Order: sequence, then structure tokens, then C-alpha cells
Amino acid sequence: LSCPSAASYLWSTGNTKKSITVKTSGSYIVTATNAAGCTQSSTPVSVTVKTKPSATISLSGPSTFCQGGSVGLTCSSATSYLWSTGATSQSITVSASGTYTVTATNSFGCTRVSNPSTVTVNPLPTATITASGPLTFCNGDSVTLNATTGGTLAYQWRKNGANIASAIASSYVAKASGSYNVIITNTNGC
Repeated sequence: LSCPSAASYLWSTGNTKKSITVKTSGSYIVTATNAAGCTQSSTPVSVTVKTKPSATISLSGPSTFCQGGSVGLTCSSATSYLWSTGATSQSITVSASGTYTVTATNSFGCTRVSNPSTVTVNPLPTATITASGPLTFCNGDSVTLNATTGGTLAYQWRKNGANIASAIASSYVAKASGSYNVIITNTNGC
């Protein structure tokens, strides 16, 4: 708020400068004094400060998950929303690593940008099996099945869809006919 030129100023806030900055709602008056000592008070200026919306992001689950998963991000209540993805709904579902923000606008037209929410998607391990020899052999013989080993924490071998309880190593010696597969868990739990 500014007053025209005078010798001195006294605002209703107690400030004595020509211009003041206000941040709260209220009625403001300035009394100006000229060089001859004459004073005049301004008519009150009413200032209304409207509140900004809350722009808080809440997550529907963990922010770190394995590839193929997702998490919902929801902004606190406002009139309109603009996510960093371009979406304009109150909630979005994300399945990619990244930092997400939302700009919330309330009915006064005031906006606020949320703090960033970081989502981390961990990659799935590569699960491959290589055989040490032929997959067709005579009764009494065997073949060693070897699973991918890089960054792997655990293995669960299966035969014909059922777990082979004693086989938790990166290789399995198959002595019987069947369909074998392995479930690999990496250090991220994927």
C-alpha cells in the first residue's frame, strides 16, 4: 500500500514509511503530514487475504515396489488439480519411477504446489534356466538345471507346478521327467 508524497506518514500498523506491504486481512489507514504540519487521514482500504489450498499427496501403498505394480497418489481436497503428469483428477495411479507433484487450486483461485513424492520401481530379475546337458536322457541319468544368478537372493524350484521343497539353490539336478521352472527373488524382493 502506498501513500502520495508527504513529509511523514503514520499507518494504522504503526509503520512510518511511504509504502508498506501487508500479508493479513484487515482495514488499513494512513495519516499523512505535509511540510506545513497539516495532516489528513486516508479512507480505509480493506484487504482480504484468501487462504491457499492444502496440497498434500497421500499414497495408497508403498512408494517403492516391483515392476508391474503401481501406487495411487491422492491430493488433499481442492477445486481443481494439475499433476506433473498432466492429469487433472484428484487421484492418479503411477507405475513408473519418478518424482510427482500436484498444483491444487481452490475456489478463490489460489494455488499451491505440493512437496514432491518420489516413486521407485525396482526391476524384476531375469529368470532363465540353462541345462548342463540333454533334456532327454535314460532312466538313472540326470541333467543339472542352472538358474540365473546375478543379484539373486533366493530360488524356488518347481516341478509340474509344485514346489520342490528341498531345492533352494541356484541349480537343481533333475532325475525325473517333468516340467521344471524356477522362481527367482532378487535383493529388492522382486
